[in-house]
Amino acid sequence: MTRCMPIASAALAAVSALALSAGVALAAPGQVVEAEPNAPVTYEGTISVLTKFGLQQLSPFFQTMAAEYQKLHPGVTVELIQESDDSVKGKTKTLVASNSLPDVFFSWTGSWGSNFVRGKRAVDLTKVIGDGTEWGGMLAPAAVKAFVYNGKNYGIPLYLDAKFMGYNRAIFAQHGVSEPKTFEDLLSACDTLRKAGVVPISFGNKESWPAVHYAGQLLAYNVPQSVLEKDFDPKTATYDDAGYGQALAQLKSLNDRCSDGAAVNGSSYASALQAFSNGQSAMYYQEIIEFDQSTAADALKREDFGFFTLPVPAGAKGDPKAIEGAPEGYMISSDSKNVPLAIDFMKFVTSKENGRVLSAPPYGQPSATLGGAAPEAMNPAVVEGLKQIGEASYLMPWLDTVNPPRVASAWLSSLQALLGGTMSPDEVMETVRQAAAASK
Repeated sequence: MTRCMPIASAALAAVSALALSAGVALAAPGQVVEAEPNAPVTYEGTISVLTKFGLQQLSPFFQTMAAEYQKLHPGVTVELIQESDDSVKGKTKTLVASNSLPDVFFSWTGSWGSNFVRGKRAVDLTKVIGDGTEWGGMLAPAAVKAFVYNGKNYGIPLYLDAKFMGYNRAIFAQHGVSEPKTFEDLLSACDTLRKAGVVPISFGNKESWPAVHYAGQLLAYNVPQSVLEKDFDPKTATYDDAGYGQALAQLKSLNDRCSDGAAVNGSSYASALQAFSNGQSAMYYQEIIEFDQSTAADALKREDFGFFTLPVPAGAKGDPKAIEGAPEGYMISSDSKNVPLAIDFMKFVTSKENGRVLSAPPYGQPSATLGGAAPEAMNPAVVEGLKQIGEASYLMPWLDTVNPPRVASAWLSSLQALLGGTMSPDEVMETVRQAAAASK
């Protein structure tokens, strides 16, 4: 998760997640609604769509989809509410609290999505997108399964996402730095670049979630998957594996040696991406969906853009082939007055043809639609990134969406404090343990 218009500090970002649960509890819950595959579609009326494509570079995609769908069906009006990665959290909070979720709304996987399921806010899509359905068979199986809760399908995956360290090949070559193979190599490369007067890694953590992405990858390396997944559930969480502290110590070292130390909490992720795109830093930890944005300003040439998975630390006891990432997609509101039309619109958006539009520049969002990627029309880095995602043994979910709200809040605020030098790794983990205990 990751783009512009920040609306929140660490606390508010966490409160936005927490408010999903609170909003469901305070507002009248919806009714269980099941989508029927043979329900007739009446092509008239209005459907509203809350997207996470609010950035200038991304917003034309849904605008185009709406215009083309309206051209095919003149009796239909598609109203778009376009938000960014951060602003969509606050917007969703407001809409849930006022019982006014749009017909189609963005959702992450994990605990974030389960809030809508528990509150009966999302339509059960099992009969239209689950196993054995025509639509489900058109989408990446793992992406579809990521939106399964209690054995039922509630989400429509739109694109795949994962984190990689982007780097400027020209800056590396100028200073004799090679692509690092280990975490320790990365720290050494940072030392070399810093001595040469180059900012090694541009890092903005004002919104608090960027640190969560670093932490997630390092946790996947240092903590066994079975332990991580046990700890994601407050009923079984203990957070007592030594790998947690090791991962956080590594994150602190990376921030101190490769970035701006405590100052990263005063810089936005957008400014960090811009610095990398303008050639003012050697590296930037980014999602694959940001690859095309990195070279959009033309200061960083596409041929000079390289990337690698954050390297594995020596002695790590987790999964060396895991990658931080998760599919992202959309749900249908159980309060929608026209569920068949909302589903039909999303079938149109996730068609193979539109998947190829989404995957290609200027959007560069790897489609979850099978065949929805035409390598010859895509950024080669995105193509290679998709290959690496496909070869990953495990996609480590975002800590702030896979965990329940109270635990997500603890991660967000405590990691910000860790980077700011006001909390130690042990203190961070104690805060997380207490939040998990309070969430049982």
